[in-house]
Amino acid sequence: MNNNRYDKEDLQTALRVLREGGIIAYPTDTVWGIGCDATNADAVKRIYALKRREDSKSMLVLLDSAAKLDYYADVPEAAEMLLGVQENVKPLTLIYPNARHLAENLVAEDGSIGIRITDEAFSRALCAQLKKPIVSTSANISGHATAHFYHEIEAEILDGVDYVCRYRREDSTPHEPSSIIKVNTDNTFQIIRA
Repeated sequence: MNNNRYDKEDLQTALRVLREGGIIAYPTDTVWGIGCDATNADAVKRIYALKRREDSKSMLVLLDSAAKLDYYADVPEAAEMLLGVQENVKPLTLIYPNARHLAENLVAEDGSIGIRITDEAFSRALCAQLKKPIVSTSANISGHATAHFYHEIEAEILDGVDYVCRYRREDSTPHEPSSIIKVNTDNTFQIIRA
C-alpha cells in the first residue's frame, strides 16, 4: 500500500471519534500510537488508564505545522534552529517550555510539553482537519514492548480504544523512533534520546 494514500472514510471516522472525545489507535511517523484531542482532559485521562500509566508521566502531541507551535508553548530560538537542522533526517520530538491551551493532565510537572511536527500523511491530515494537536503515545501497556506494527498491538489496547484506523495495518516498513530534545527558555537544550 502506498503510504501517502489513505482511505478518506477511515480518516473521517477517526476525526468524528476524536471530536466526540474518543480515543483511537493510529499509525504515526514513528510507531503505532494511541491518540485523542490533546485539549480534552477526559480523553487524556482514558489514555493514561488504558496504558496503566501515571499521569505524572506526560505524553507528547503531534502537530501538522511548525507555524502552530507558539500557540501551545514557548518556542525558544534553539528550538527553531533544531527544527531546521533536523528537517528530513528523522522524526524529532522537542520538549518545549510553558505549555498552554492543552489538557492540564497532559502537561509535565515542570510545565513543559513534547511536540512533534508529523510529516506522515495520515497523522498530518488528522491534526490539520481536527485543527488541534493529537496525543501520540505508543500503543502498548506501560512497560510492555512497543508496537512498531499493527499486528504487534495487544488485544487489551485494541479493545480499549473507540476506533482502530485501517490505514497502514499491513505495513511492515520499519520506522525510526524520534529523537527527543528538551529545549529551555535560555536556549540551552538537553538530548534525551538521539
